[in-house]
Amino acid sequence: MSRIGKLPVAFSSDVSVSSNGNVISFSKGAKSVDLDTQGNVSFSIDGNVLSFATLSDARGHRAFWGTYRALAANIVHGLVTGYSRQLEINGVGYRAAVNGKILNLQLGFSHDINYPLPDGVDALVEKNVITLKSHDKQTLGQVAAEIRSFRPPEPYKGKGVKYVEEFIARKAGKTSKK
Repeated sequence: MSRIGKLPVAFSSDVSVSSNGNVISFSKGAKSVDLDTQGNVSFSIDGNVLSFATLSDARGHRAFWGTYRALAANIVHGLVTGYSRQLEINGVGYRAAVNGKILNLQLGFSHDINYPLPDGVDALVEKNVITLKSHDKQTLGQVAAEIRSFRPPEPYKGKGVKYVEEFIARKAGKTSKK
């Protein structure tokens, strides 16, 4: 049984939740969760609590039960408090700057990388740390992964773009025989 699916999703009064068939809409940020049209999961809205239930005890139904509950909880958490992700730039001459909705990265290539930030994602650069903020967890993670992919950290000197909490296992370089 899904333990996640059993938990109700509580939301504050400034986030209004409505339903239209199999679509749950969260009006504050114009976000929605589209439940599977196969009818695996049902939901109910009671005041400021959203709860999910499975229609049968089949394995697939239970899996969707927890998934849809987690998606709804992520949207509510994002609308209430928001999400943030920090990336750290390491390397001589590696820099980042924000110009409006464009993130300019200098990562040791012959050219600058101008990354257009999607709607709803904001960036702030302080020294060598890029802070990304958004109300959408999925979009924020995708943007952070794309920025990291421009220059992933290498294991010898640690140069590149990495998540702040990420640990890079360092390797020893070549040694000469004596």
